[in-house]
Amino acid sequence: MPTLPSYVLITPARNEAQFIERTLNSVVSQTVKPLRWVIVSDGATDGTDEIVSRYVARFDWIELVRLPERRDRSFSGKVGAFNAGYARVAGMDYDVIGNLDGDISFEPDYLSFLMSKFAENPQLGVAGTPYREEGAAVDGFRSPKDVPGACQLFRRECFESIGGYKPVSSGGIDFIALLAAQAKGWQTWRFEEKFCWHHRSVGSGNHPDSWRRLLFRGRKDYLLGSHPGFEIFRSAYQMKKKPYVVGGVLMLAGYFGALLGGEERTMPKELIAIRRNDQIQRLKAVLRHPLRRSDGQTAATARS
Repeated sequence: MPTLPSYVLITPARNEAQFIERTLNSVVSQTVKPLRWVIVSDGATDGTDEIVSRYVARFDWIELVRLPERRDRSFSGKVGAFNAGYARVAGMDYDVIGNLDGDISFEPDYLSFLMSKFAENPQLGVAGTPYREEGAAVDGFRSPKDVPGACQLFRRECFESIGGYKPVSSGGIDFIALLAAQAKGWQTWRFEEKFCWHHRSVGSGNHPDSWRRLLFRGRKDYLLGSHPGFEIFRSAYQMKKKPYVVGGVLMLAGYFGALLGGEERTMPKELIAIRRNDQIQRLKAVLRHPLRRSDGQTAATARS
């Protein structure tokens, strides 16, 4: 069995007092622990710092960095918080760096499993797993190359080659980093054998927050360069899930509203080309095999 790579973790945390202890317990319970875990309090005001401080006192490999309070909760602000943590590991010798949200939890062998994937494949640049939310349906149109930002692990050489995360106000910073890695020739993969729980959930599809999220998802898909044909099929797929029909309509409204409004895309053009090529190939596969999902599973397998 190959030697597992060493790794460090960075967690931007803004008012995560309700969830972060689950994340803390998950990481300290890992069978293979990180060399360093830097938790960056991004102006938290709800007791997050106090919870983290208790663990800092017990584990010398956990560090808390406090940033000044800011009023807005923005995606670009999250990059600033991550970079504050990144600076704290600059002089360390490690192989993998992970961006870990402060509202997830996972099994004790979760990170050792992902480290083993890096050890087995030198071309693997980004790795992760699916996440689950209470009451939320799985997105069957997600590519197996897409690694969710809830726990996104990069080989160090890969992360440095793309220049790290780029601040984008519309969101999608983790997805832009993922495509940038692919553009550099690195493999990216979401391993389905494991999963993590995402606890900051908006609940079922009938919740008003879910409606707003679907509208925003359509707009975000446009800003991040999704192909209009793919978006139509993805929205049609969404119509089969709660809120039935309305969900797909909201996604289409968000996407084509941004298109007709002439909003400027936040995804670099060269990365849009990579995304759309992948979408078209997966769409062709779905049309050739209607009973197969876009991730390669058959409908029967998905139901089992």
